[in-house]
Amino acid sequence: MTAVDVVLPCLDEAQALPWVLGRMPGWAHPIVVDNGCTDGSDELARRLGATVVSAPERGYGAACHAGLLAASAPLVAFMDCDASLDPRQLSRLVAMIDDPRGQAGQGCLVVGRRMPLSGGAWPWHLRVANRVVAHRLNRRTGLRLRDVGPMRLARAADLLALGIDDRRSGYPLETVVRAAEAGWRVTQVEVDYLPRAGRSKVTGTPLGAARAVRDMTKVLAR
Repeated sequence: MTAVDVVLPCLDEAQALPWVLGRMPGWAHPIVVDNGCTDGSDELARRLGATVVSAPERGYGAACHAGLLAASAPLVAFMDCDASLDPRQLSRLVAMIDDPRGQAGQGCLVVGRRMPLSGGAWPWHLRVANRVVAHRLNRRTGLRLRDVGPMRLARAADLLALGIDDRRSGYPLETVVRAAEAGWRVTQVEVDYLPRAGRSKVTGTPLGAARAVRDMTKVLAR
């Protein structure tokens, strides 16, 4: 299996980190990005064998980009570290990166489509927000994605070349938009979606979800 660095943006996820890092495949190296933790998540991650880097600028995109800059493996994956996604399922994304249907030299982005295993894994306000964003994304790019999920995989050098500049909740969406505009093969594979550990700092309320949609709408309006 090709080596993969796994970027895990982190803001006070000490409750979930042992489960997440304990399920990380041997060929995947976790990079936990401290985005202002106050619960000891950074020290816990170090004790559990992860590389820990700091992203002083607050924001999901800022944390993702700091992790991308710290990565050294050929492939880089991104996923939440709140125990809503299983690192063992990263193999599903890796299996798609070298799909023979792709063209030589063509970039490839694989996005995990979240499939909730229970009603509590994906609250109604987040489902609605995701549906709105996916519709707008597909209308702009011509893609047919069902989910703009947080689990993603691509080649590190290709991602850096995209020049993604959003540092808030629009980072995953901008990644897809820029990849599509660059002529990449953008594909999706199903991954299990579990109830997260603790409350989301970004989309834990309808207001938070609305703010995330606003950030993503700004990306689509550029």
